[in-house]
Amino acid sequence: MSFQLIIDIMKENWPMFIRGAGVTLLISMTGTIIGSIIGLLVGVIRTIPIPERGAKRIVLKVINAILSVYIEIFRGTPMIVQAMVIYYGSAQAFGIDMNRLTAAIFIVSINTGAYMSEIVRGGIVSIDKGQFEAAHAIGMNHIQTMINVVLPQVIRNILPATGNEFVINIKDTSVLNVIGVTELYFQTKSVSGNNFKYFESFFVACVLYFVMTFTVTRVLRFIERKLDGPDNYIMMGNQMQVARAEDMIRN
Repeated sequence: MSFQLIIDIMKENWPMFIRGAGVTLLISMTGTIIGSIIGLLVGVIRTIPIPERGAKRIVLKVINAILSVYIEIFRGTPMIVQAMVIYYGSAQAFGIDMNRLTAAIFIVSINTGAYMSEIVRGGIVSIDKGQFEAAHAIGMNHIQTMINVVLPQVIRNILPATGNEFVINIKDTSVLNVIGVTELYFQTKSVSGNNFKYFESFFVACVLYFVMTFTVTRVLRFIERKLDGPDNYIMMGNQMQVARAEDMIRN
């Protein structure tokens, strides 16, 4: 392997690499954000208590069944197959000529939403039931309990898993080249097809993928630390107790 050849390829084709990396980041970031919102909504809906009888029970049962089918289908099939079915299927079955970038964001979003819904549901279930009971005891309904008590804790707890989905989406956008999306893999394939230097060209792509995923990981770690607060944080009640103990020791 010639490092000079790799540098030459980067110098000659850097606009294509940068353009592909930009499209990859755009699709993965937008898809992760929209998918997280979808997952949040689906996860909350699937944790609504189902009454023992009445019309509300039937409605919730039907909604849960539909959401379960959605989750199982998109978790149980590869994204590359979903891309082919949604992009080409929508054109053949319904005559919808989707923009490739829009189709890519849509595919990544609904795929991420299926995974995030289970992550959110797990985060909600992990919250102590006493918090739900306490919220209901002061007059909060299910939605108010979720917004004011449960979701702030869930969002912090699922942040690492959300970051993991973001990293996965950065890598999985490479499969979208099957519908002609000009992301990083597609651009690299074009570069290697022009210069016939496949190893060197994809080595550059490998480095770019690593830089993107490593940067995203570091940024998310920083956000997690900020949300956790300082390590020496002590609650006000404990601060007063510590002060009293120190006074007793001095006296």
